[in-house]
Order: sequence, then structure tokens, then C-alpha cells
Amino acid sequence: MHKPMRMYHQFKSRASILTGIIIFQILQLANGADFEVRDEGRFKAIVPARAKLEKIATGMKFTEGPVWVAREGGYLVFSDIPSDELKRWGPKEGLTTFRKPSNNANGNTTDLQGRLITCEHSGRRVCRLEKDGTLQTLVDRFDGRKFNSPNDVAVKSDGTVWFTDPDYGLGGKPHDYEGCFVFRFDPKTKALTVLARDFDKPNGICFSPDEKKLYVADSGKPHHIRVFDVQKNGTVTGSAVFCEIDQGVPDGIRCDAKGRILLSAGDGVHIFAPGGKLTGKILVPETPANLCFGGTSGKTLFITARTSLYSIELLTKGTK
Repeated sequence: MHKPMRMYHQFKSRASILTGIIIFQILQLANGADFEVRDEGRFKAIVPARAKLEKIATGMKFTEGPVWVAREGGYLVFSDIPSDELKRWGPKEGLTTFRKPSNNANGNTTDLQGRLITCEHSGRRVCRLEKDGTLQTLVDRFDGRKFNSPNDVAVKSDGTVWFTDPDYGLGGKPHDYEGCFVFRFDPKTKALTVLARDFDKPNGICFSPDEKKLYVADSGKPHHIRVFDVQKNGTVTGSAVFCEIDQGVPDGIRCDAKGRILLSAGDGVHIFAPGGKLTGKILVPETPANLCFGGTSGKTLFITARTSLYSIELLTKGTK
């Protein structure tokens, strides 16, 4: 082929690629949100074609730990860690203060009675908000020594509290115990069990829908999520890497009703199939730290991302 003809075909090929990119970007804008799709069929089963990512509150310092509270019409509680405050957001009243000071609260969830369970950085404990408004320490020590800075928490259907304890809240101060562990606490017996000792920075934590699997994010050097088999006696076995993260670090994680994992990472919310394959991403303007399902339908995904709170309507519900 003569050189002019080769140049023409190369130009035509590049023009076609450029046209495809432009069309893809236009379609993303038409959808109302930015997505990175790896498996179109699976992604569409989770994220509606016209889904729109909305910023519903802003002006905070570092948001974390969202949980949907299903009473009083439903509202969201989440942490603004540097502001030493728990925030509340509702579809009618908007953003208000839930509790201040909060001992630099981080992860939140609710127990079987709907009481708020909170991990406190500066308090170095896991606490529970009683129905009369008082705060009760559930657990704050391991083997007589203070925790590092409890980070995230999940409650199993038997009422036990499972939480991670990295050292982010220590600010470089020495540990009272060596390591960063994953724990299980039984409020009935007061028994504290070490589930895993070999994490660098254990962070987000959640169960599969049948509670036979436990997922824990490591936001330290590994940048991955590990999965464990949950035993009837409350221990875990069979640690394996579920997935690795390609942007930023894995932080908060949630499992939906179909066993798919949604996690907050550097560029947005990463969605993984139950087998660990990346389905796609919901790209977020600010780096997300955590997420949860909620809303009246249970299909609203709330995302805490640095200074702001975002939401997007999905086609799936979450598990506890």
C-alpha cells in the first residue's frame, strides 16, 4: 500500500476511535452520571440507565460511616470526623446535627433493636445509643488494653457486633496492643473474640446475605478485600483475597441482596460480582469514604465523600 493510502487509513481509523469516545462521553452525560462499565449486562441490572448521582449536602470536613435509620419516617446518620460531629440528613428537613461532640465518630450501624452502634476514634471504643438517649460503652479494651481506633462495624442476626480496629485515629501515637485486628463482640456474654490478626489496616466490614461470608477491606499496603467463611461458633476460616482495587484504597463496603459487593475507593463506588469480578464503577467527584443503602425503597445508595453527601437510586437493595 502506498504511503498516502496508509496515512489515509490510519487517519480514518483514529477518527473512528475518536468518534466512538465522543459518543460514549455524550451517552454518559445523557445518563446523568459518570460510569465506568466493565460488564454492561450486570451493570444495568444494578444501575438504571438514567441514574443520576446527586449531591444532597455539603460543607463538611471528612464524612464517613453512613447508616439509614428506619424510624420517624426514615433518616440518615453519618459522621463528620474532624468536626467531632454526627450529622443527620432527612429528605424533608435536610442536614442537621445529630450529636456533638461525637468522640470523632467514624463507622455506624444499627443493632437488632434499631439502636445506633458507633465506632469512636478518640473515644477508642464501640458504643451504643440507648432509646432513652444515653450512650453506653459496649467494649473499649482488648486483654485489658485500649483499642487503637475502632473504624467500621457490622451487626450479625444473632446480635453480635463485628468491627475493625486500625490505627488511623491514633495520629502516630503508640498502640496499646501490637497490631490492627478484626474483632467480634457479644453484648450478651461480653465475650470479645479476635477474628483476624494479620491485616495491615482493617477497614470496611460486611456480611453476605446469608451471613456465611464475611468481607473485610484492607486499606493499608495490600489494597484489597478479603473474604472469610463464618463458622457457627462465631469464628472465621478460609481467608482469601476477594478482589484488588485499582484506584485508591478500599474503604467502606456493603453487600446487596444478590451478594454483590459495593465499595468506596479512590475514584468512586466499585461494584463487584459475587465471584469478585469488577462489574463497573459509579464515578464520584470527591473520593468516597463509605456508603450504605437506605431510603423508603431501600434502593437509595448514600455515599459519604470528603466534604459532601451524595445519593443515587439503584435497582437493588442492600443487606444489613
